[in-house]
Amino acid sequence: MPSLRTALLQSSGRPGAVAENLKALDEAAARAADAGARLLVAPELFLTGYAIGDAVPELAEPADGPGSAAIAEIAVRHGLAVLYGYPERGGERIFNASQLIGADGVRLANYRKTHLFGCFEQEWFTPGEQTVVQADLDGIRIGLLICYDVEFPENVRAHALAGTDLLLVPTAQMHPFQFVAESVVPVRAFENQMYVAYVNRTGPEGEFEFVGLSCLAGPDGVVRTRAGRGEELVIGEVDPEFLAASRAANPYLADRRPGLYGSLA
Repeated sequence: MPSLRTALLQSSGRPGAVAENLKALDEAAARAADAGARLLVAPELFLTGYAIGDAVPELAEPADGPGSAAIAEIAVRHGLAVLYGYPERGGERIFNASQLIGADGVRLANYRKTHLFGCFEQEWFTPGEQTVVQADLDGIRIGLLICYDVEFPENVRAHALAGTDLLLVPTAQMHPFQFVAESVVPVRAFENQMYVAYVNRTGPEGEFEFVGLSCLAGPDGVVRTRAGRGEELVIGEVDPEFLAASRAANPYLADRRPGLYGSLA
């Protein structure tokens, strides 16, 4: 099975300006496709911006809303799948969500962030209730989490047990928590024997300072590609053959003793 070349778009776009963010995503998709990527991953709430405050209800849209349609056109035009973050309106509630759209424009998976971080998110969003959301892309099982979710080991282990090969984590990771990008994410990839694509915003936005450092970490805990602190598009390979060999050499899931862990729940 061939590798899945994956592009990570590290950018905050233009908060509050959906049209500008769609343009930036289109340009990144063109560059990613030219580099042979089959998947482009954008950060948390990339469609609208993160620190948009009172504009959250105004900019929120359903999973099949106009933003989704525009991104489906981008995916088809450039022949690659796209994962992006956005505020999802579901009835009277709003969720911090991410959606994966295939290269054919079909919506493959939609995930609602289950662990909300800080007063801003808790004020505007309702937490999701589904831990494991997956889709298949080019023979690879894709899983979705968002930012703070990956800091809970139970979330990532649930994906490992469900067979996730590549975990996509759009994020808005801010100062002074850069150790998550630097250390926690590679460890999560190793202890769960999967690839993890952690894709961050960058620079100042409202009261926040996003630290960049987006990365694609492999099941050996080695980072395949790493962005710096500024706007950047980086590309790495998700190799299913290496993943299979790594899982055979590191049988964490097979060696588990679940009967000892009941108190954790």
